[in-house]
Amino acid sequence: MTFAALTSALIVRQGAATDWRHLALPGILYLNTLVLLTSSVALEIARRQIGASRRGENIPNPARWLYITLFLGLLFVGGQYIAWLQLRSAGLYLATNPNSSFFYVLTAAHAFHVLGGLGGLTRVIVRLNRSLLRKSTLDATSRYWHFMDVLWVYLLLLLWTKL
Repeated sequence: MTFAALTSALIVRQGAATDWRHLALPGILYLNTLVLLTSSVALEIARRQIGASRRGENIPNPARWLYITLFLGLLFVGGQYIAWLQLRSAGLYLATNPNSSFFYVLTAAHAFHVLGGLGGLTRVIVRLNRSLLRKSTLDATSRYWHFMDVLWVYLLLLLWTKL
């Protein structure tokens, strides 16, 4: 709902603006998209390996792909920080103009949600290592993580078309 409200506010504000200036998106955002999508692939591999391990198949280290997902998620957040630094070096701050404000707010809100997902992934890893992981916990964390991907692709398209 937060992102729907922010999208609506962006569209209304842009439509009524005389001070709206086009913003060139930092190129790292496209690399970040690839990183985040790759993290979802890694998470799916982990989920399938954990399921296979529970069925008695010999999977040497099912947590390995969870660690890769965690690393890629951290890399994504680091990439977002680099994008903010690139905008700042171009003289675009939160209060510079309306479109830069929307960029910072939307990407920061998403980054905070990704950090929440990283917390969930950490919980899954800890529970897996202690043999306490329930399938429902892994599935819920996976759905949330995949939703963060879909949301990011939506936000990137929104930012690309509207800013």
